[in-house]
This record gives sequence, structure tokens and C-alpha cells, in this order.
Amino acid sequence: MAIDRRGLLAAGLAMTAGCTPAPLARPSSPPTSSANADGRPRRVVSLNPCLDVILVQVADRDQIAALSHYARQDYGSTIAPLARTLPFTYETAEEVIALRPDLVLTGRHSSLATRNALDRLKIPAALFGVPDTVAESLDQVRQVAAVVGRPERGEALARRIETALAAAAPASGTPPLSALVFMPGGFASGPGTLMDEMMRRTGLTNAAGRYGLRRSMSVPLEQVIADPPDILLSGEPYPGAPSWAERVMEHPALSHLAGGMNRAAFPERLLFCGGPVLIQTAAALSRARDAALASRR
Repeated sequence: MAIDRRGLLAAGLAMTAGCTPAPLARPSSPPTSSANADGRPRRVVSLNPCLDVILVQVADRDQIAALSHYARQDYGSTIAPLARTLPFTYETAEEVIALRPDLVLTGRHSSLATRNALDRLKIPAALFGVPDTVAESLDQVRQVAAVVGRPERGEALARRIETALAAAAPASGTPPLSALVFMPGGFASGPGTLMDEMMRRTGLTNAAGRYGLRRSMSVPLEQVIADPPDILLSGEPYPGAPSWAERVMEHPALSHLAGGMNRAAFPERLLFCGGPVLIQTAAALSRARDAALASRR
């Protein structure tokens, strides 16, 4: 399956964007006759990969009329195996309308043409922004659960995420380590992003700050070599041409830094979204931290 990494970055971007989140928009019209008697929507379509990962956790399977096509991509999605068992769309208005949804979950980067068409046809839609913090991400989990009529599942999922973050926190007295997480194209997450907070919560100092980054910006390889972080985290190999992140990991110049910089794989699918993905992100960061500390003993 072809990997649309540019599309994933535009559609997700929760961990790196540093955008002010748009508030949740209430459905634009009352649920249609396909809704349950209690008002819970029966046919929900998600047009955003970060909403996909929440939806599959909080909704009944038969409520999900379709996910975004991004959810099916192994390299970019944490729910690909499950997503391939569910219907999907390419976000066109025609596809969504044909599914006769009574609720559509959209994001800031969802197709504006599709969103406008839904509005004209009075199809209920809820718009979500891009969370910059763990607190905002947990709120989004609760909001998605609420609009699909399962608020108790949202609370349970939020508690699971909080428990995972607590488990990934460093032990008291753990020495601080600096780390840099690379995105495709050489971008790194700077201060004020969700990834930056996740690093701090797992006892890592974001090296992007000392490189002068503001939000997400490109870091020259020469700068990394001249002032290496304690840990360099980058993507995993995937079929086809190597990514920029992979080429960085294999650059000969980095071999001379082996004694002072640990390298660890950090799957790019953990970069795109918050919500339940934070459970895996916290575990990956804490493993990298523990491996780096062990190498110093």
C-alpha cells in the first residue's frame, strides 16, 4: 500500500504542529432519523486519522460507518490492522453523503469542500482542533466520546492514558537527558508542542530548544553533529526509498558520535496523533531513556 506521508502530516500533526486548537463545534443540525431513540448516532464517519484512533476506542463497532483512508496505512497509523476491517473514505463529499451518516467527525485539516458540502446539506458534523498539550488531548478524547454517546468510555480511556503517562515518568533522582525526535524531511518538534510535553513528562529535555527551534522547524544535520543530543530518535525503515530520517540515522558522520549519543527507533506513526497514541509514545520515550541510562553505567 502506498504511504501518503505528506497527507498524514497535514491531517494529523498533533504532536508537532503547535497550533491553537479549534473548539469542538456542536453538530450543525439535530441527528437524523437514523439516530437511536436516546440520540446516540448510529452512523458515524471520521475524516481525520487522529479522530479515527479515538473513535475506534469509544464507539461501538456498528456505529462506525467509515474511517479516513489514512487509518489503514501501516507506517502512519497505530490502528491499521483494525482499520482495514472497517469501511473508509478518501474524504470526498460524494463518499460521505453516500454513507448517510448522522454524525461526521472532522478536523482542521479535513477537506474544506467536504465540510462545506456537509453544512449545505445539514449533515451533522463536529469540528475538532489540534491539541497542543496532554490536557487538551484528554479533553478531545472525552469530547469525541461524548458526541458518539459514550462519555463513560471517554473517561475510561482518559484514565488509561493518564496511567500510562505516570508509569513512563522517570524515577526520582534520574539524571536528565537531552533528546531529539526527527520527523520526515528533517523537521523536529520544538517547544510548545505535544511531543515536547511528552518528552518532558518522560524525563527528557528537548534538544530542539537549544538549537533555537520555535515550534516545528528543520534541524541541519551539521548542527546535530556539532552539538549532539544524548538520544537521537528517528523513524523505522519502510518499503521503498529510504526516508530522510532513515538517511540521517545511517549517515557516516553519526558513527563518530556513537560513544556520546544513543540512537533509538521511534516509529513515525507515534508523531501524528495524541489521544490513545500517547500510551505508545510514552512507552517508546521511556524505553529510549532507560536504554541511554543503561549505556552509561
